[in-house]
Amino acid sequence: MIVTSKELFKKAKEGNYAIPSANYIDLDSARVYVKVAEKENKPLILAFAQAHKDIISLEEAAVIGKFFAEQAKTPVVLHLDHGEDFDYIKRAIDLGFSSVMIDASQDSFEENVRKTKEVVEYAHARGVVVEAEIGYVGSGVNYENHSESDSIYTEVEDAVKFVEQTGVDSLAVSIGTAHGFYKGTPNINFERLHQLAKAVDTPLILHGGSSSGDENLHRCATEGIAKINIFTDFITAAVEDIKKKQPNDYIELKRTADKAMEETLSHYYKVFETK
Repeated sequence: MIVTSKELFKKAKEGNYAIPSANYIDLDSARVYVKVAEKENKPLILAFAQAHKDIISLEEAAVIGKFFAEQAKTPVVLHLDHGEDFDYIKRAIDLGFSSVMIDASQDSFEENVRKTKEVVEYAHARGVVVEAEIGYVGSGVNYENHSESDSIYTEVEDAVKFVEQTGVDSLAVSIGTAHGFYKGTPNINFERLHQLAKAVDTPLILHGGSSSGDENLHRCATEGIAKINIFTDFITAAVEDIKKKQPNDYIELKRTADKAMEETLSHYYKVFETK
């Protein structure tokens, strides 16, 4: 069943666990994620990122996502991840996404607030929830030297003001993770996470979950984060299994990739203690 994240995040906060947000880029990956969610009988955030618009169009993503979300026996949020502009986000809402993210985290605080309020106004009038980001979760390649990351920690005071001024439904925060591949393990600022969780009632979101380490992610999930985004680990697992098993044909290759992604999501359901 397709739902918004409002009640799911409320339960996650109360139960001290996180829900995985799995980015799909085609029909196969979407099917795999929902299949695992049904098997585990657990909720899922089925996410499509604007950055992947050159792989499949937003219209294709909406058809695929809505089909699997509506058919699912468990709650599925159809989420637009990292929406970059109002027009694209508006299209996603009009196409049936139940949740959208506006990522204006690289803009000034004032511009981030302005853009987020515009999205919140349009989305809430149509029963759609909104995620935004404060601070900045950059790209991670070398986390053996954390100073080389372009991520910027979320300030507690800014987070409080941002939520008050925008009415956003969930808030992505920067506490040490980054998008993409890591060399090494990120150093998570759990003190900042605890400060944010105490100061802000709005559910907190963690981006850049892939390769962040099971211990780090388990602590995030049980110490204040309601949703953790995963993408890179899915495609990495698929490629590694393909290299290892050397499938003989295209169909076998697809099955190998699907199985690897299934196992990855099942693993993170355990790490996040999702209920």
